[in-house]
Amino acid sequence: MIDPTLALATRGLRKSYGSRLALDGLDLSVPAGVVYGFLGPNGAGKTTTMRVLTGLIHADGGAVELLGRPFTRRDRHRLFDVGALVESPAFYPYLSGRENLRALAASGAPTPAGRIDEVLEIVGLRDRATDPVSRYSLGMKQRLGIGGALLNDPALLLLDEPSNGLDPAGIVAIRETLRHLASIGKTVFVSSHLLAEVQQMADVVGIIASGRLVREGSMQDLLVSEGVVRVRVEPAEVATATARLARLTAPDRVTPSRMEPGWISVQITPDRTSEVNRLLAEAGIFASGLSSGNDLEELFLTLTEDTTSGDPDGTFAGIDPSAGRLAPNEVLS
Repeated sequence: MIDPTLALATRGLRKSYGSRLALDGLDLSVPAGVVYGFLGPNGAGKTTTMRVLTGLIHADGGAVELLGRPFTRRDRHRLFDVGALVESPAFYPYLSGRENLRALAASGAPTPAGRIDEVLEIVGLRDRATDPVSRYSLGMKQRLGIGGALLNDPALLLLDEPSNGLDPAGIVAIRETLRHLASIGKTVFVSSHLLAEVQQMADVVGIIASGRLVREGSMQDLLVSEGVVRVRVEPAEVATATARLARLTAPDRVTPSRMEPGWISVQITPDRTSEVNRLLAEAGIFASGLSSGNDLEELFLTLTEDTTSGDPDGTFAGIDPSAGRLAPNEVLS
């Protein structure tokens, strides 16, 4: 049954490239009117998910729901109700920002009079609208790309790494733009690898690994209930320490690090740090390092460290990374 409170949902989404499984029963639930941070390590299936959601590729199984209705391969026209920015936006450098949006609008569905100026105001480019895009910073080009995705006044925005490559000022500008869009009722689905930025920007987070959802919930609930304490012991003591620490929680919430020998992550609230230290000391194990916090990066590393697919560039053997790349006006045309 379709949940009317969700702007986007996937149920049991599956996709393979030959023998390589990219999505393995992915379930996402994106509430309407929020910024949703979509996170996962390289090769986890983020790019494949974005391509399925924008109609660039078709899933092998499962279901997608967009704005309260099923979305299938015969429903590409439904993407008129969705704005998307996948990969870096491309513009005519010798045209102004306004002229680029005007050209983009002419290639798609009819755009109401005055909408281009409204969009430029929303993304903070009204004062630079007449400047050639060749004079725009990378952050300004990213905001103009978001503006192009907003031309049809969509209720749902799908953005793939909108802050990629930006300097700190550009990142802040994009964050403020996306928060503003959510405040006026848009749903913003953001795929990103900038964990600290997502922690400041997103209302809800979904973390995937090996094509499956490993955690989803509001940012506040995740950081309160999914706190992480990290402790470092001698590598030879890891097995004993792991067994002892499992007494504080469940065995599957105590994870020795494969990347940092001697470090162990324990999924408990930070106010229990002293219990970790005391329990180890009682066993004659003395920690040489101890950290805690309600930190998205700590939680992300704990949940995904042992499930990375090993595909470092997020693509798959035999698949061209640029294949299916979405031009700024493709979804709107």
